Amino acid sequence: MSELVDRTIAALRAEHDTLAALVSTLTDEQLATTSGAADWTVAQALSHLGSGAEIGRAPIARAAGETVAAEDNQTIWARWDESAPRAQAEGFLEHNGRWLETVEAFTPEQRSSLVVDLGFLPEPVPLVTALGMRLNEVANHSWDVRVAFDPNAGVDAGSAEVLIDLMAGPVGFMLSFLAKPAELANPVSVAIPGAGLVIDDAVTVVTDLESPSATFTGPAEAFVRLISGRLKAPHDNGVTVDGNVTLDDLRRVFPGF
Repeated sequence: MSELVDRTIAALRAEHDTLAALVSTLTDEQLATTSGAADWTVAQALSHLGSGAEIGRAPIARAAGETVAAEDNQTIWARWDESAPRAQAEGFLEHNGRWLETVEAFTPEQRSSLVVDLGFLPEPVPLVTALGMRLNEVANHSWDVRVAFDPNAGVDAGSAEVLIDLMAGPVGFMLSFLAKPAELANPVSVAIPGAGLVIDDAVTVVTDLESPSATFTGPAEAFVRLISGRLKAPHDNGVTVDGNVTLDDLRRVFPGF
């Protein structure tokens, strides 16, 4: 599991560096452009990631023994929402950078043993779970930002590979919140890049899948966007699903966030 922690942190660093390079070039007009999340501008997508980093760093730092002053989430969100677009973008760089510096500094022992109380789950979770949840947010909302300027953008390939491994393990429980298996009348098992997707009474990603009933043909990043509701025209070129389920069927199962 420690290897997965290391890979997740490395993917989060790559995501940050890519976004930082882009954000530094954006004009005020570009920050006001509609992002891949239709209800948000680019600046608002960055604000969401920045406020998430500010809120999410506190429990992780506390788990490592750092004293962090408590602040109400509503207060933090209100402060970000009231900020100007340029301040939202710069705030993302600052707070996401601090979040990364915190987790990158963890020792191998901390990476394998820390347990984090995120506050909104029934019980504390291993560090890898907290990191995996953050990578899912960052990878998808990074795409929201980048696709505003590049219609051919995809979720970072490295992040996508890590996320599929995470979904087959420590963050698999998230699928129960993201998916609506009742949208399908019959169970299906879908071969996906490097793994399998099983939809029956629940939705799971598995590492091995024998005799799939359907095949998802496309890159791993496209599957990650399917799960988050982002595999929609015109950003679904070349992706097909063959077998006892269609791509449109799977889109109904994963309406997105």
